[in-house]
Amino acid sequence: MSSNRSPRRGARLRRWLLGLFCAHAAVCAPAAQAADPEALAREQMVQRQLLARDIDDPRVLAAMRAVPRHRFVPEAHAADAYLDQPLPIGHDQTISQPYIVALMTQLARPAPGARVLEVGTGSGYQAAVLAELGAEVYTVEIVAPLAERAARVLAELGYDRVHMRAGDGYAGWPEHAPFDVIVVTAAPERIPQPLLEQLAPGGRLVIPVGPVSATQQLRLVKKDAQGRLHERSVIPVRFVPLTGEAADRDRGGR
Repeated sequence: MSSNRSPRRGARLRRWLLGLFCAHAAVCAPAAQAADPEALAREQMVQRQLLARDIDDPRVLAAMRAVPRHRFVPEAHAADAYLDQPLPIGHDQTISQPYIVALMTQLARPAPGARVLEVGTGSGYQAAVLAELGAEVYTVEIVAPLAERAARVLAELGYDRVHMRAGDGYAGWPEHAPFDVIVVTAAPERIPQPLLEQLAPGGRLVIPVGPVSATQQLRLVKKDAQGRLHERSVIPVRFVPLTGEAADRDRGGR
């Protein structure tokens, strides 16, 4: 008889545990959403835009769930922050759609403690995602009002691993080089040589490259232990142009 009763007891225990779990979820989920009303929107973004495509790095997914994207867009566009599209942030600049941010982060693979250079802070969202992964982020933005706003939002959210500088990012940030990862969020006509020089052996550079008037290519450049560069195109993209004196000179020379 004991052998017949054990499965029944096991089934009752499983039902009891499931009921307990469901009750806990029913109580806690509304509380969690009340504390962070955008958490559900972020989860839907992750499920529908990232997991449904090719974003499968658990650390990247966790970072995209954690960073409050709506804080990095103008208030007029906050309701659209988690849609699958770029949004204007002023000064003819945009915040990339969530998938592109996640893809560039997944390609970059910043390890905890990695030294990361970002060229083109924009809204500050990409820098926050990189910092969420434990990277030490050095970010440069050429549009001073955007740099000021991004610095303020990042500070309000407690991202003290992000170091901001207003200026031309074409030449990188040599005082803090070499970098394990470099992420560029605006498109030059060709990869800036200073960035290649500031990439550490074993490092990864993720950058859109191409003319303003045509589709660009998102490229991944790896530097091996001997300093050799290995480059591949990932997907076609459309980014705002990298601006500044050297970038403009590159475009004029073609």
